Amino acid sequence: MVFIPDYRYFEDVLHNLRPERLPLYEHIISPRIMETILQVQFADLINGSNSDRREYFHQYCRFFQEMTYDVVSFEMCITDALPGHGAICGGKRGPIQTRSDFNAYPWTEIPELYWKNAADKFDTLVSCIPAGMKVIGGVGNGIFEISEDLVGLEYLPFMQVDDPDLYKDLFKQIGDIMIAIWSKFLQTYSEYFIGCRIGDDLGFRSSLLTNPSTFKDNILPQYKRIIRLIHSFNKPFLWHSCGCIFEIMENMITAGIDAKHSNEDAIAPFCRWIDDYSERIGLLGGFDMDFLCQKNPDEILQDVVQLGQQYRRKARGYALGSGNSIPDYIPVENYLAMIRGAQAIRTHEKV
Repeated sequence: MVFIPDYRYFEDVLHNLRPERLPLYEHIISPRIMETILQVQFADLINGSNSDRREYFHQYCRFFQEMTYDVVSFEMCITDALPGHGAICGGKRGPIQTRSDFNAYPWTEIPELYWKNAADKFDTLVSCIPAGMKVIGGVGNGIFEISEDLVGLEYLPFMQVDDPDLYKDLFKQIGDIMIAIWSKFLQTYSEYFIGCRIGDDLGFRSSLLTNPSTFKDNILPQYKRIIRLIHSFNKPFLWHSCGCIFEIMENMITAGIDAKHSNEDAIAPFCRWIDDYSERIGLLGGFDMDFLCQKNPDEILQDVVQLGQQYRRKARGYALGSGNSIPDYIPVENYLAMIRGAQAIRTHEKV
């Protein structure tokens, strides 16, 4: 069957409508996985010359098209532009620990540093988008992730206790930087993007990574600003957040998220997400990474067809994919089995 991509099917999911054809979605797919499937080496070209970068995005977009996606998933992260960054990976303090650190930090330079790295990537990407497709993504990293990178997850609670005014100012400043970068992004690239996405992992297996007061008082107000900005450009907002975050889902829905991605079976079956939220927001994913790593391709194909049909019946806006992402350690044949399962659902629905 010849596949003709049509971004409008994915657009329906973001507006919590049932699309005529089941869309696929991934937050991130390792370029090494793409190389193996396409049998072309290109992953290291993204930071090369103009022609190297064009070849990278040609192959990158070709992968999504050949895997029968209707949208290309891509973002450029803010943390890469932060001077002294890296604390988000653990093992060290971030560059801001005190008020003097905060006052000395080059906040006004961050948007320029971001665009110095990101502009040519976005420009080349949008020139390579296949006919019928658009992009989902945009400016990577969320409010809490950026605070982790600037301070360190284990050091944020000390700042909150020792200097609550600094703690509050930190999140406000992060929001200001995000608004500045997102504003330019939307003004420049919104016509190419079907929706905007932020990934901000706020939970782990049993609870939030931070205390609820931090979320309510410092994180949520900044999300409201960003979502209002995105909606002002008539773009839906997709929120990716891992972990057990049920206690803040109502807050985020009230703040205006249009769709949610990321699920883990050890936290809750995907049906819980559908039962609790599918009347109000689109839902994406459904297939846990442990499932994709540990099952064999035949089992994956069978389960994806069975469960994918169930999710599609029960949810309004639903796009099928992993519960998180496709890193390079997921067996290629298992990823392809999930893709074939989605394609089998499409074929069955045409009968």
